Amino acid sequence: MAASCPADSFTYNGTQCACRPGHLLLNESCTLFQPGEQWVVQSGVDYGINFPETLQRFESIKRFTQSQAVFLEAAGVLLLLWLGFCLVVRLQKLNDGRSVWFRIRWWLSRLDICFATRHWLEDQKAVVKRKTELGGTLSVASLVFFIGLFAALLYEIISKRSVEVHNVRATNAPDLTSFKNDLEFNITAVSSMSCSNLRGLETLVTGTPGFIDQRVVPLSTIVNYSCHNGSIGPTISLRCDSCPLLHDIMYTSWWFVDLPNSPAAAVGFKFNLSAQNRERKKHVSLVSGTLTNGSGSDTRPVTYRGLNTNILKFNLFPRVYRNFRDLKLVQPLFHEFVPGSLFGDTGELQASLQRPDDGLINTTLYLNFLSAYLLEIRSENVFSPVNFFADVGGLCCVSFGIFLYILIQCEYRIKRLRNEDSNLRKIRSRLRAQRHWDKLRKYVMYTWDCRVLEDMPEKNSELTGCCTDVIMRPLQGTGSSRRQSSLNGEDASRLNRKSRIPRKKHQEELNEESKRQADSNERDASASGTQSVSIADYDNPLPIPILELEVGSGTDMAEIRKSIQSLCDYNNVLRENLVVAQSELRRLVSKSHSSSEQTHPQAQIAH
Repeated sequence: MAASCPADSFTYNGTQCACRPGHLLLNESCTLFQPGEQWVVQSGVDYGINFPETLQRFESIKRFTQSQAVFLEAAGVLLLLWLGFCLVVRLQKLNDGRSVWFRIRWWLSRLDICFATRHWLEDQKAVVKRKTELGGTLSVASLVFFIGLFAALLYEIISKRSVEVHNVRATNAPDLTSFKNDLEFNITAVSSMSCSNLRGLETLVTGTPGFIDQRVVPLSTIVNYSCHNGSIGPTISLRCDSCPLLHDIMYTSWWFVDLPNSPAAAVGFKFNLSAQNRERKKHVSLVSGTLTNGSGSDTRPVTYRGLNTNILKFNLFPRVYRNFRDLKLVQPLFHEFVPGSLFGDTGELQASLQRPDDGLINTTLYLNFLSAYLLEIRSENVFSPVNFFADVGGLCCVSFGIFLYILIQCEYRIKRLRNEDSNLRKIRSRLRAQRHWDKLRKYVMYTWDCRVLEDMPEKNSELTGCCTDVIMRPLQGTGSSRRQSSLNGEDASRLNRKSRIPRKKHQEELNEESKRQADSNERDASASGTQSVSIADYDNPLPIPILELEVGSGTDMAEIRKSIQSLCDYNNVLRENLVVAQSELRRLVSKSHSSSEQTHPQAQIAH
């Protein structure tokens, strides 16, 4: 028979099996009993903020954070990362403002929202709002530091938002009779026993044991009791509805006895005591826990069995919650566990199982109602709106002051930091002027086909004007002037069309048009023998003067002056081409006069 016993067990009386001390027989195997849950004490009233169920409760957040140091550490890490990033950006080259690092540094300077008027200024200068890269870096740093401190402040407000004020006063009979609570006591003997082993749960003793006020009454006259089997042993339930708490001390006892193949032995006790107000059933105060041995320092596994009684002592404390419309609720508290007969050695437990006199487990539930005093509880808020805004203002001043001191020290000791805003503005102004000049150059190039303004890599290209193909013709009366205006309109529309065609094809068309206009001018000049043209009407255009530009404080005008000078040179080339066209026109006019003079003498002779 010994061979059929499970592991961690032993035999007694030759044929029966029992588990070692502290082991529980479950599913035909002996398992060491280890309580999983900790002690639980609930007052029944929660002064905290009840968040919606869809949101994470503050208690779960509190388990992750544990203290305000987490918020401060997170703020410190973010602050170091930000300062490191700004330092890396500062060490990069600007490349005349065309690199991505210049754009990042420029936007860093735009973030200067805290120290724009606090930078280094020389004496006798008015305060000017400036935005520097160092100011933007420290502005964001001050905001990060302030947010970290503000998060720590909110954590403190939520975790310590109120203080419970306890007022203890002596009670009288009307105070005690007003407490009408539903009390429930559940005591479980952790074992492999069942309710069949239960004996003696019949009487209730009130008053001090051994004194004149001691009374013994049937248990059924005050409470309803029952026993039901569970997975870890039998549970004794005692329930009292609207229980009148008129006695200071009450206790009841029961015991478990040996049955065939079911010895009276337990490895611990579980308890759950609760009190509930009948009018407000949502408020429940309770205490629960598990007992495995007599003292907290002794953690050896034991088994309870024998004549000595195991006593579980509890206190019932009356409380009045003033903030909850004078809610009256009894608070059960675990006071003491007095262990009875127990065995931690396998041999001793085996000998006890073989003695008939040890075949029971005595258990006593001892209740002490602390009726001499009444505890009044109210809640007071620690943080008022004035205190809150004062704390926020103090944190803001501290964050701003620390980084303002750093800014002043940096600009005082490093002089190149004093004018870094003007350097960035000069680079940005030069880039803006370059973009505007590029727009103007493209407009002139695509409107008048001025190829000299293109960024062409051809070095040997000739500087040809955009209007070199224009040939002036003499005025020939009203009819020719009307024709001239129509031709001018056609030339303008043709010029607009040519600005959208390829350059090579455009040049060929311009050459052909020039030849046609030259032939037409020659025919017109030969045909107009009777009309005289005044060459003095065509004066040479004055040369374009050199522009005198003043360099602004924030603009580099060297490249702009160079570009305008190129445009002036180009206009001079146009003027030279116009002079050539006028000389050609004079030659044609003189030729027509000479031919007309030769024709007139012959006509006179013939006449």
